[in-house]
Amino acid sequence: MISPMKSPRISIASIALTVGLVAGLMLLSTGPGYRIGLLPLRSAFDVLRWGAYLGAAAAVLAIVALVRKRAVITALAALLVGLFAFALPLRWQRTAAAAPPIHDITTDTNNPPAFAAIVPLRADAPNTLDYPPETARQQQEAYPELKPLLLDAPPAQVFDRALQVAREAGWEIVAADPTAGRIEATDTTRWFGFKDDIVVRLTPAGTRTVVDVRSVSRLGRGDTGTNARRIRDYLAALSR
Repeated sequence: MISPMKSPRISIASIALTVGLVAGLMLLSTGPGYRIGLLPLRSAFDVLRWGAYLGAAAAVLAIVALVRKRAVITALAALLVGLFAFALPLRWQRTAAAAPPIHDITTDTNNPPAFAAIVPLRADAPNTLDYPPETARQQQEAYPELKPLLLDAPPAQVFDRALQVAREAGWEIVAADPTAGRIEATDTTRWFGFKDDIVVRLTPAGTRTVVDVRSVSRLGRGDTGTNARRIRDYLAALSR
């Protein structure tokens, strides 16, 4: 008598790997999905959060498989994928929590550099270009190191270098006015493609130049510290 075929057993390691891969795909879909308009921002963040939960579940299942010494290679792969899917959103969340809930950063909190050419480009932006005293207070508490840069050269000599450094940073130059000593540009974040606007102001100080920078996000209450890092990196490059 022929015995019936037994259905193949699905191992815990295989389940863990499948869950981990789904979590990884969810993570990888958030940025591109938002950028091409398939996911609203809130939905993208929801997918990111649930992908992290699935990543944690995959890691737990992988550990169970490893303890039982079942399909060790598959379990190790599932553990790595699950930890990646869980750890990356967790890192983003911690970075966001550590930054103040502001999106407008400048080296001059008393007299922030003003935008001109970029103003029409922000017509539909949720964030305005107003700079209230509360924003200045929060910035000074969070980023006390952000100060104007003083260079030993007149603005006419500094301008070309300032423009070059902006281009090297990958910014899209919107306006460059050497007479006014002002450069306006837009930078796009890598993953979600958020647009942030930057203005660089050169002010003569005798034979030297004071360089001020302002970076403002078009969207979002906070910026996870992106604008402050951008200004810090720009001034460091300019001072070399």
